[in-house]
Amino acid sequence: ETKIFIAAADCTGHGVPGGFMSMLGSEKLNEAVNHTADPGPILQVVNKLIKKVLRQSGQQDATRDGMDIALCVFSQNMQSVQYAGANRPFWIIRKGSTEIEEIKATKAAIGGFTEATQEFAGHRIDLNTGDAIYMFSDGYPDQFGVDDKKFMTKKFKEILLSIQEKPMAGQKKILEDTIEDWRGDMEQTDDILVIGIRV
Repeated sequence: ETKIFIAAADCTGHGVPGGFMSMLGSEKLNEAVNHTADPGPILQVVNKLIKKVLRQSGQQDATRDGMDIALCVFSQNMQSVQYAGANRPFWIIRKGSTEIEEIKATKAAIGGFTEATQEFAGHRIDLNTGDAIYMFSDGYPDQFGVDDKKFMTKKFKEILLSIQEKPMAGQKKILEDTIEDWRGDMEQTDDILVIGIRV
């Protein structure tokens, strides 16, 4: 009742398997927040629950389905955030800054070959009015363009920094147009999710 939870998750698989994994991930996240409001322990609980449901073991022939996720828990006034990530980082662009602060994720997925005992590092960050935060899947930087090259994280960062003066709806439009132009006639290679929030 006093916290705001936001997750950017990227599940393995496409079509029906990906849809099933997304439903399972969402369900287990909702289950985990009943135990704790701390993002690190939440991801630990979700990892254990998914491994249990999918009967995943350390064996090579076990199913390796899972998900990458950035999970944020904001205070009600949005002046602080707690973050934990499984392979997905958390970016902050402070008001008036020309740099991106990156909070790195734990290098482990939820489910798959990740150990059931895996811990996910938690971070607490103070926020100021006007700061912008971003969570995203790897779909945007990994999109191939007409010259058969990926868009890449460096270029993604450059765009975000160049559009900071725009309102969030305007940023969304620029990001959509940019990746469409980059893609050209090529197929989209992965799901794309970018969540941007202005404090």
